[in-house]
Amino acid sequence: MRVLIADDTALIRSGVSRLLQESGINIVGEAGDAGQLLALVRATRPDAVVVDIRMPPTHTDEGLVAARMIRQQHPGVAVLLLSQYLDASYAMRLLQDGTTGVGYLMKDEVARASTLSDALHRVVSGECVVDPAIVRRLLNRARAHNPIDALTAREREVLALMAEGHTNGAICRLLSLSPKTVESHVGHVFSKLGLLDEGDGHRRVLAVLAHLRLDGSS
Repeated sequence: MRVLIADDTALIRSGVSRLLQESGINIVGEAGDAGQLLALVRATRPDAVVVDIRMPPTHTDEGLVAARMIRQQHPGVAVLLLSQYLDASYAMRLLQDGTTGVGYLMKDEVARASTLSDALHRVVSGECVVDPAIVRRLLNRARAHNPIDALTAREREVLALMAEGHTNGAICRLLSLSPKTVESHVGHVFSKLGLLDEGDGHRRVLAVLAHLRLDGSS
C-alpha cells in the first residue's frame, strides 16, 4: 500500500510514518500544508492519504477541504482524516461526498500501529471508518422524545457498530450473534428510527450519522 501523510507538525508526520512503516506500508511522501498535499497526490497517485484536519494557514479546516478535493478529483485515492478535536460536524462534511473509501479517526486512537494500519486497509478496500468516540458522543446526546430512547440496549450496540461502518457480518463476530439475529436487530433499528435501509452498507452509515447528528449541534 502506498500512502501520503499530511500534517503541519513534522514530529507527528514522522511518528505516523514510523508507525505505518512498521506495518509494512510504503510512505511515498509527506506534506506540511494542503497545497503541498494536493501537488503530491497528483505526482505520486497514492492508494491513500492520511490528513490532519487543521492545517496552515488558518489552522481551521484546510485539511478537510483538501480531503474533499482529493475525493472529487482522485476518486481512487482513499482518505483517512485524523483530528485531535472531537467534532462530529467534520465527519459529516467529509461524508457528504459519499462514504466509500473514507475515514475519520481521533489522533488519540491511532497511537498503536495496528489501529492505524487496520483503518487504512479498511478505507483502501472501500469501507467507511468512523471513530467510536464520535459515535459515542452522538449516541449520548439526548432530547425529549428522542426515538433512540426506544431502542433496546442490544439495538443501541448494533446501531453504534453500524455507525462506525461495520457490516452485518462484522457485527455478528463482534457481538457473537447469528446473522439472522443481527439482521433482525438492524431491521428494528431502522424501523424505530424511521430510516430506510437502501441495501447499501455505506449509505446506511451516512443515514445513521445524519440522524444522530440531529440530537444536537457539534
